Amino acid sequence: MTPDPGAVPGTHPSVNAAGARRGLWVLCITVTTCYGVLFYAFPVLASSITADTGWPLASVTAWFSGSQVVAGLAGILVGRRVQAQGPRPVMTAAALVAAPSVAVIAVSPDPWVFGVSWLLAGAAMAGLFYPPAFAALTHWYRVGRVRALTALTLVAGLASTVFAPLTALLEGLWGWRGAYLALAAVLLVVVVPLHAFGLPRTWTPGGGEHSGDRGDVRAVVRSRAFWALTAALALGSFTVFAVVVNLVPLLEGRGFGTAEAAWALGVGGVGQVLGRLVYAPLERWTGPVRRAAAVLGACAVTTVLLALVPGPLLPVLVIAVSAGMARGVLTLLQATAVTDRWGPGHYAVLNGIMHTPLMLAVAVAPWAGAALAAPLGGYPAAFTALGALAAVGALIATATRPRGR
Repeated sequence: MTPDPGAVPGTHPSVNAAGARRGLWVLCITVTTCYGVLFYAFPVLASSITADTGWPLASVTAWFSGSQVVAGLAGILVGRRVQAQGPRPVMTAAALVAAPSVAVIAVSPDPWVFGVSWLLAGAAMAGLFYPPAFAALTHWYRVGRVRALTALTLVAGLASTVFAPLTALLEGLWGWRGAYLALAAVLLVVVVPLHAFGLPRTWTPGGGEHSGDRGDVRAVVRSRAFWALTAALALGSFTVFAVVVNLVPLLEGRGFGTAEAAWALGVGGVGQVLGRLVYAPLERWTGPVRRAAAVLGACAVTTVLLALVPGPLLPVLVIAVSAGMARGVLTLLQATAVTDRWGPGHYAVLNGIMHTPLMLAVAVAPWAGAALAAPLGGYPAAFTALGALAAVGALIATATRPRGR
């Protein structure tokens, strides 16, 4: 293939500078929007849904968590379709499923319609969240992928900052049903056309001239290193999401007010952005195996510190920022771990397979704090157990070097 004279250095030769940059900015907008509508709006609206309908909060939350499970299970199929067709048709189709699914959630007359609509939305999430976007940027940017992935995660990290207050505003104006209808319109008006007309059309199925580098998909999936990497990252994801959801009850149990606990949660988001900024130099200074072990070790240490330090508020906030930094670095570690070990040729398929257990871990993480706190005697003990799980992940990460490397 003759390289395009307008290609970005380090990018795939079929993508010129304008196409690569346009694709990056489209994904920054759409991934942020999709996380805002399909994930972060729900915690804002959950109490209004139960108050208005009388449906139990446990069942409403269970349907939402079920959508995350479906997203994880659908990730393998989505990865294969992205590998073969590119992100544009797959992500456009997912947006076309997501918009009516959210609209039906808004007008659901009973919990069963509500639940089935969330499961359909979960199938759409598999084609709208990080994994397919990571696959697209890895394909387009190649050796420049870390800068592109960092830019995407920095922007998408603002999804809760933008959409939580926006959702609250819409709910105040029109109720939870009106809020979800408005958010469905955002998906239809913003995400669908950007995916359909903004993403580059050029795609080399299977990764082009790099499709065979470092072994085929079967050999990789059968390897010990692949499943060690999957297990390590799943334990890390389970830990950090459980910490996010259960940090407020941990601090409230220690006598902090709701506002102070919310501040601790909020500064964790700031730390997440800072963590993503330091990933590029971390990648230059460390190898894939040591980097994975170090990041998961940081997740373990900060989680245990949250369990051990009861106050005052200032050191708790410092630890919360540090935990957020570890969480932010973990996101980029997940985005680059496959390419670091097996190259970019089969990234979409391998990443889709790997992200299935990761999404399942994220789906069950919200219950982890309460489930562990009761038998262990409180949230501090639960956070200690969560830190231990991340430490196990760090140990497993040392076995993620592919044979022959």
